[in-house]
Amino acid sequence: MKAGYRTWPIRLLGILLIALMVLSACSRESLPETGGQSSGEQLPDAINIGAVIPLTGRYAAGGEQVKNGYELAVEDINQAGGVNVGGQQIPLQLTILDDASDPTQTVQRFETLNTDNQVVAYLGGFGSDLHAAAAGVAEKNKIPYIGVAFALQKVHEQGFRYLFSPFPKSPALAVTTFDMLDSLSPKPSKIAIFAEKTDWGAELGNLWKDEAAKRGYTIVADEEYAPGSTDFSSIILPAKDAGAEVVLAVPNPPDGLALIKQMKEVDFNPGLTIFIRASDGLSWGTNLGNDGNFVMNMPGWNSAVNFSGVQEMAQRYQAKFGKPAEATSGPAYAAVQILADAISRAGSLDREKIRDAIAAADMDTVIGHVKFNPDGTGQVIAVINQWQDGKQVLVWPPDQATNAIAYPAASWLER
Repeated sequence: MKAGYRTWPIRLLGILLIALMVLSACSRESLPETGGQSSGEQLPDAINIGAVIPLTGRYAAGGEQVKNGYELAVEDINQAGGVNVGGQQIPLQLTILDDASDPTQTVQRFETLNTDNQVVAYLGGFGSDLHAAAAGVAEKNKIPYIGVAFALQKVHEQGFRYLFSPFPKSPALAVTTFDMLDSLSPKPSKIAIFAEKTDWGAELGNLWKDEAAKRGYTIVADEEYAPGSTDFSSIILPAKDAGAEVVLAVPNPPDGLALIKQMKEVDFNPGLTIFIRASDGLSWGTNLGNDGNFVMNMPGWNSAVNFSGVQEMAQRYQAKFGKPAEATSGPAYAAVQILADAISRAGSLDREKIRDAIAAADMDTVIGHVKFNPDGTGQVIAVINQWQDGKQVLVWPPDQATNAIAYPAASWLER
């Protein structure tokens, strides 16, 4: 009797232990969907995430927008209680380092975030060349990386598993550009391309040329320039002499300002100018005044888009930074939304589980509904903003537009 009495609890205990092991394994397998905490994980007081952003140098104007978007999103999430990780609310701790718009420093700073801060995820800065440098670091360190404010498709063709970008890429920008041009009346026919001598300048320049050929446009000037140039007459004058009606380019902010000033000096006034990147920030209007009007950009967002949470976010941005929410601040804000959601669904601060949860993202953000393709590119819309009366207004796509396209541009004297 005693032997049987003792044996039964031991057998029962063994069965219970096996059942618990099976349940634990099932829980681990379903982490991305359920948000369950991985067994035995010790959670910290804060979730360390890190960003490397160009706060100085040629991309400083764009970097400020990205920084503001990240900081506001982190503040909003923490004020709401933080991120739910396996039932525990944990605040985000964001460390931001400046790379001075230098890809070499980008690499160094991201390594620092790994070794010194032990971040669970990276957030990128501004500019395709800086993101291209960062993507390799993320891959080497196996740290998930979310980057906005870069359109270079080439980076996503290298098989990187840890790179995610909820931002329109060059192929989408090229198609959207000519969808918009096709809608104009009178429809322009002569295109000038000012191609920056960078990977992105070449990539988008070639895609623009391909799209123009498909739709019956003529490239009357196909010019190149080096970033940081001071005299752009060698590319402006051929475009003017050829009667270009549209100018397409991706200059950095200082180059874009110089181009507009020199176009005015020689009275080259195309009907439409699209300067992606250079004209994204409020500093464009501050520096150029009325001369900056009529110029278009494609920064991935406008605070007038009709998506969940946008107006509330824009109001908090105005209150925090004392100015309207800028174009690239929206995608930056969304990047943090995506990361926080992924950490919660992972139920863990394990980098690999967070990476898998980001890949499975299917959520509404301030830039719209976001999902990722297998190459890490985001399924997002490409918007076009135009400077009108000293403000950026949303003119494309038609179902989101708040203003009609101002075309053709007024003469320099009439602006």
